[in-house]
Amino acid sequence: MSTNILTSSKSPAFLLGAAAAGFVVGLAANFGRKAVVQGITAAQGEWDEGLKAEHRLTLRLFDAIEKTDATQTWKRGMLLTQLKHALGKHAFEEENVVYPAMRDHGQVEDADQLVHDHGYVKQYLHDLSEIANDDPAWIAKIREFRADIETHIEQEEGELFPRLRAALGAEGNRHVTAEMNKAGFAAA
Repeated sequence: MSTNILTSSKSPAFLLGAAAAGFVVGLAANFGRKAVVQGITAAQGEWDEGLKAEHRLTLRLFDAIEKTDATQTWKRGMLLTQLKHALGKHAFEEENVVYPAMRDHGQVEDADQLVHDHGYVKQYLHDLSEIANDDPAWIAKIREFRADIETHIEQEEGELFPRLRAALGAEGNRHVTAEMNKAGFAAA
């Protein structure tokens, strides 16, 4: 009985081909996941509308977390992980595209304050990972975190983003939208 070395499941060539195929499938799946995640933001149109959609998603994640009880530790952990991913992508877009555009258009102090706020977001996420999620202090920290996030969102959406949008003009807004979507895709 003759075994072809190229098709034998034990041959190095077969294993190398299978590994390469798996790698390609993995890349395609990752690209697809990134496209879906950033597609939700990009579908909103302009950069500020995309960020508003992400703000709403963040608040829905807080809603879901706050509906849990101390016995739902697995669900709390899963939702916190989703919140970390959503906030990480969102911060990457803002810190690498939107806040620099703010600085370029005279909103230096505001941009710096927003970056400062993002430092506290990271602190909250760290603190939450240090507290057992069945501890009453965990849900209290979530509520404190949400209140600070809501203040941050109100400032961005109510004052700072409209001011930047006006300063950018049509071409500048198209550019920021394109760059933000690239950053979001990279971070997704």
